Amino acid sequence: MIIHPVTVQEFIPTNAYFYIDEDTRHGVLIDPGAEADRLLNVMKEQDFSLQAILLTHGHFDHIGAAEALRQKLHIPVFMHENGREYAQNPKWNLSAAFGEECILEDITCLKDGDMIEFPQAPGLHLKLIHTPGHTTDGCIYYDEARHVAFVGDTIFAGSFGRTDFYGGDEGVLFRSIRDKILTLPEETVLLSGHSEETTVGTEKNGPIWGHWAQGRLS
Repeated sequence: MIIHPVTVQEFIPTNAYFYIDEDTRHGVLIDPGAEADRLLNVMKEQDFSLQAILLTHGHFDHIGAAEALRQKLHIPVFMHENGREYAQNPKWNLSAAFGEECILEDITCLKDGDMIEFPQAPGLHLKLIHTPGHTTDGCIYYDEARHVAFVGDTIFAGSFGRTDFYGGDEGVLFRSIRDKILTLPEETVLLSGHSEETTVGTEKNGPIWGHWAQGRLS
């Protein structure tokens, strides 16, 4: 089960995702950008429990509510190992640009290829795939069995993440998309931070990536 409330941080709407094992009502929360109390109310209304918070990258509009939720729920916060700079540096996570100081006090760092599994949610199996370019710590969480990937700001429906922030690199991002996302099965649903859902097949054969995927762009 996937529930995706849209949270708003400094006028920036961001998709948060509850990914829940329907049999046990346990799961994870991906990219809680803001409105911690509202996200807690969703949990209460839907009657499920969280085992962890997963972050696709360290920008403040994706991590803004993580610390408050960690303290309230006593659960770990996972992100790619390159995320320490973003977690601890308000300039890098962009909160300083809005006159705020977003800092994550306690994170659990993961590496490319790590599997995220919990006995309380046996139906969920997420693989962290490192997809830098939007940020140095950018990653997606891929469930092969359920044909779904939570892709943050790496790729959107018909678009892709900006590369003009700290740690951004357009060439690196495009290679991440080509080599890490467009190589997934075409039926894989892509759930991003700031667009409607799409699929690998739709993007692979669409106007932006179609020529590149067919080998006509370098």
